Amino acid sequence: MDAKKPKESLIISTDQVLVNDLNNYNTLFGGVLMKKLDNSATLSARRHARVKECVTASTDSIDFLNPVHQSDSVCVESFVSYTGNRSMEIFCKVIAEDMITGRRRMAATAFLTFVALDENKQAVPVPDVIPQTEEEKFLYESGEERAQTRRVRRKHSKQLTDIIGLEKPWEKGEYLYGENISQFG
Repeated sequence: MDAKKPKESLIISTDQVLVNDLNNYNTLFGGVLMKKLDNSATLSARRHARVKECVTASTDSIDFLNPVHQSDSVCVESFVSYTGNRSMEIFCKVIAEDMITGRRRMAATAFLTFVALDENKQAVPVPDVIPQTEEEKFLYESGEERAQTRRVRRKHSKQLTDIIGLEKPWEKGEYLYGENISQFG
């Protein structure tokens, strides 16, 4: 399997910001942006692995750096920045551009991890990455550290699921907001 350059998985998607995309502060809903990031990152992962399906394994971080307003366009750029054997880290950056003034600013950055699947929904090996630019090299060289952080976080999440329960609080007779809710049912 031949290694690939990050630019081979590059996806660039630009949209206008619509009134339905805005929260009560008249800025882009974080969830709307998260959907845009996931869509773009999915295409980058599929383009890199050249498979029909890739699934999101994790969203490591989304750092909201500057608000996005209705007068802005929102441009999401994504590409594969690091790979494991069967996983791909996708780096996303979001650039907001004021359509009136032309002023551009970094609105957000994010790291998402994807797994490529075969026709039987089984994880398959993915090509390695050959970074070219200074940005790509920085992301690649720091990728193993982020991968290790993901492994620690995943282990912690698995431990947590062994501890937390699925019971409804009112079925356990626990207190909610200082009141014993079993008295209501």
